[in-house]
Amino acid sequence: MSQLLWDATGEHFFETGVDHGILFPMVNNAYPLGVAWNGLTGVTETPEGAEANAKYADNIKYLNLYSAETCKATLKCFTYPTEFGPCNGEANVNGLTIGQQSRQAFGLAYRTIKGNDTLGNDLGYKWHLLYNCHATPSERDYQTVNDSPDAIEFSYEIETTPVALTSKDANNKVYKPTSLLVIDSTKVDPEDLATLEAALLGTNGEGESTGTDPYLPLPDAVIAMFK
Repeated sequence: MSQLLWDATGEHFFETGVDHGILFPMVNNAYPLGVAWNGLTGVTETPEGAEANAKYADNIKYLNLYSAETCKATLKCFTYPTEFGPCNGEANVNGLTIGQQSRQAFGLAYRTIKGNDTLGNDLGYKWHLLYNCHATPSERDYQTVNDSPDAIEFSYEIETTPVALTSKDANNKVYKPTSLLVIDSTKVDPEDLATLEAALLGTNGEGESTGTDPYLPLPDAVIAMFK
């Protein structure tokens, strides 16, 4: 191992932006069809839990027990796809919207940009995959049009429930349940990444073949793509 070096050229990494939002309504514990989410302005991931609960014995601190870790998120947007209506507690009947209905679970995918000091925003990107999401109601602040007009920005607090895994780590230990996967385009095999993106984005048919609809693979399936 060589001597440590700080701030080497090309190693000033950063993340920025959010785009390519995709909504995957849950149907029978799967995410069979994705739709593009236009107008997505921000996603804030908020891990919670993993808090230490100290235990004492023999007049000393004996050990720490840690609470289960969960993932929450805040999603902001100018608009949302029609398919998000049931996830937002809406039922649509002949153009009429009925609120305060049961809220459908959903999955979510979006990209963030990864850059550095030499390539700027062109270094790569990360896919973020969220599973088993439930959205809480969003406040809507309607105001008169004035000399400083602004668009309403919706904000949804998202709770997630972790999905059980069967995949194992290098020590043959099953991973703990999770509701968040992040795939870094600069660290994975390009062919494996292409396989994932064909699932998330769908494909167009060539010749007599038909294309495939976009869907969200479950975590075990995603992990298997990158083995």
